[in-house]
Amino acid sequence: MLLALILVGAGFPGPLTPDGAGSQLWAQTVPDIPAPPDVAAPPADATKSATGLASRIISPGTGEKLVSESDVVTVHYNGWTSEGRLFDSSRARSLPSMFPLNRVMAGWRECVLQMTVGETRRCWVPQALAYNGQAGRPTGTVVFDIELVDARRAPSVPPPDVAAPPADVTTTASGLMYKVIKPGTGTRRPTPREGVTVHYTGWTTDGKVFDSTVAKGMPVTLELNNVIPGWTEGMQLMVEGDRMRFWIPQNLAYKGARGAPAGMLVFDIDLIKIEPPITSRF
Repeated sequence: MLLALILVGAGFPGPLTPDGAGSQLWAQTVPDIPAPPDVAAPPADATKSATGLASRIISPGTGEKLVSESDVVTVHYNGWTSEGRLFDSSRARSLPSMFPLNRVMAGWRECVLQMTVGETRRCWVPQALAYNGQAGRPTGTVVFDIELVDARRAPSVPPPDVAAPPADVTTTASGLMYKVIKPGTGTRRPTPREGVTVHYTGWTTDGKVFDSTVAKGMPVTLELNNVIPGWTEGMQLMVEGDRMRFWIPQNLAYKGARGAPAGMLVFDIDLIKIEPPITSRF
């Protein structure tokens, strides 16, 4: 890991990979989240596709653009069997899940491809499009309430301005350049002694990805006094919920260290949460 000392890894369990890896089938510990009244069968106003998937919008989204199959999506969801048993829930974990859409079960992919950001949709996924009889997985039709929190391009697709900062960036006295990609809702900014839980992707200016928590689907928690100088400075400009793009000159990055990316680097960083200083955690 090139950025710094990683203190805590906070996993976003991916329940929907085709092989079931990462599924959280923890029926004994899941709290009781009541099943919807139409869990047993889709109602007459549900939309049905040729594959057998049925869905209906619970609440509309705020965006206009549909996601694409190569996007990385962030979702909140509850999953029930058609008998009303809750078998998985990101809401019970109080953590949304992030994963590449092209790696989830077929029924999820088809359902989410119909959604816009901010939308919540109920999907009745037949067994052939769900766990398909895998041992230890729910059988028959499963029902998911899915909220599409966010969608972004895969880290392998660099931003169009990765080669050089655009005219609308802000430049600090140190030479750090940045722009807000998605504004947050927080009000407080972290201090150098605090930790931050973040998602990020880092590119060289020729568009090569050299590190990405987004690709792994797992955020990390870092101490701001243990990261590269451009990060220490840049993170103090952010509030929780911000997504910002930083162009970090080499003297604020790895300074030509052997084995580290050289030259200016570009980072997209999501500040998920400000954490207390490490000394206050023990």
